[in-house]
Amino acid sequence: MHIPWCVQKCPYCDFNSHAQKGVIPEQEYIQHLLMDLEQDLATYKTAIGERKIHSIFIGGGTPSLFSAEGIAYLLAEIRQRIAFNEYCEITLEANPGTAEAERFIGYAQGGVNRISMGIQSFEPEKLLKLGRIHDSQEAIQAVRFAQNSANAGLKSFNIDLMHGLPNQSVAQALNDLGQGIALNPPHLSWYQLTIEPNTMFYYRQPTLPDDDELWEIFEQGHQLLTQAGYEQYETSAYAKKGYQCQHNLNYWRFGDYLAIGCGAHGKISYPTGEIYRFSKTKHPKGYMRGEYRYQQELIALDDRPFEFFMNRFRLLEATPKAEFEAYTGLDRHIVQPTMDWALAKNFITETATHWQITQHGKLFLNELLEGFLAD
Repeated sequence: MHIPWCVQKCPYCDFNSHAQKGVIPEQEYIQHLLMDLEQDLATYKTAIGERKIHSIFIGGGTPSLFSAEGIAYLLAEIRQRIAFNEYCEITLEANPGTAEAERFIGYAQGGVNRISMGIQSFEPEKLLKLGRIHDSQEAIQAVRFAQNSANAGLKSFNIDLMHGLPNQSVAQALNDLGQGIALNPPHLSWYQLTIEPNTMFYYRQPTLPDDDELWEIFEQGHQLLTQAGYEQYETSAYAKKGYQCQHNLNYWRFGDYLAIGCGAHGKISYPTGEIYRFSKTKHPKGYMRGEYRYQQELIALDDRPFEFFMNRFRLLEATPKAEFEAYTGLDRHIVQPTMDWALAKNFITETATHWQITQHGKLFLNELLEGFLAD
């Protein structure tokens, strides 16, 4: 579920976000989200069948610009339209600014049980360079609010931290990570800054750490996280035992997901074997005219191995061969020649039931994935 507004656009951000101008049309947008969902439920009725929602991710933009009352109403209305399973994980992305953090209890009482905070750094100079509107004390205070919201129903929270920042030394990167670990979040997303097209950093590129420094940051940072009891389960995601993000796991396992809101992307599989990816209109003006659907594309049989492993090999867990067949509709023997090649290159290991990407394979992930591209 995508809420596109934010206070200001960060110079590294390539997400579909729009700087707030005036009052955000919260109630009007919520009604459009619900109509968008109703349209999808009708369009994909035979694909959805009796399936229940097992996770919701409210992303942005900055969804915490919406009121707790608005989010509670939205979740209640969605529940009226499609069933949730008993342990449905509901994540809301939040800005660590104090004014929004104080709403955490309200969000939790409204049904949100997981908060994800984009802290990015604790260093004032780096926050300024990244265009963040919070300071380090507000970030720490936001974590405290999340920790104190457990009684209201908040079961977990995540903090996002970035490394490889402009003019960042190895010591600064590890200091940021150390401060994050000290706050003891159940989940910590730790990812490297990359320069994406159509961002301010792309047109005015900052000086970033070189490859040797980046590798040193990763190696030492990974060790710090492991020693602190975090398990890396995905390329940039670490969690305490039992706190993996179920929504993200569904993405990487090539599961299905509905998508509502500006620029949201979805994937749906039919019992008859067809698999579609679809996306929604990106700009709020068009979306709020009721023009929800932007495009839909059938995933061809030849493209499914690449699509599956492009997602699955982000995870460090082994890949069940049975899941490849279940999620793609293809026989596992179709990819065996590529797997034999990958085995010889030490990109994977294999058992009778699973494929497992190796650490060496992680380093050559692009080359490995190219092996699954259709001719």
